[in-house]
Amino acid sequence: MKKTVLTFGLISGAVATLMMWSTMPFVYRIGFDKGLIVGYTTIVVSLLLVPFGIRSYRENVGGGTITFGKAFQVGILITIISCLCYVISWLILYYNFLPDFVEKYASYMVEKARAAGESQQAIEATRQEMLGMKALLDNPLYHAAFVFLEPFPVGLIITLVSAAILRKKTGPTESQGTIPAGLTSA
Repeated sequence: MKKTVLTFGLISGAVATLMMWSTMPFVYRIGFDKGLIVGYTTIVVSLLLVPFGIRSYRENVGGGTITFGKAFQVGILITIISCLCYVISWLILYYNFLPDFVEKYASYMVEKARAAGESQQAIEATRQEMLGMKALLDNPLYHAAFVFLEPFPVGLIITLVSAAILRKKTGPTESQGTIPAGLTSA
């Protein structure tokens, strides 16, 4: 299981990292709303390796069979490895290339509240919320935990769905892959 999980988890993490790094130069050009769409698209695309990993384990290690529990275990481990790659990649980007990201995001959220015609109290509440978020994200452990929680729920859902679809209690039968007797040409 270790080989399958590491292979698919690291490939998934590499996809997430590659997509994140390739879109970061455009982060302020596309805006925060579209950036959210791009970010979650990146997460979903990278985590599409989870069902392939479960299927690979089923076919190559499980002899064509896998229980829901084992499929879930394989999928969640792939997800965790991918999420850890995502976190490491984001933290490198953030601390080295985007140190003002939170400040720009906070300004954006305050301006969005103003543009929506929010009351001064609501705007101030948004500003205070952003200051609180900045204080939390200044701690690298909290920051890593928050970033981990971005892709993990998506991976959990993909893992649950994949484990349910790909579970197989019986292996291939001997008759699979052969032509039925009545259909052969003589």
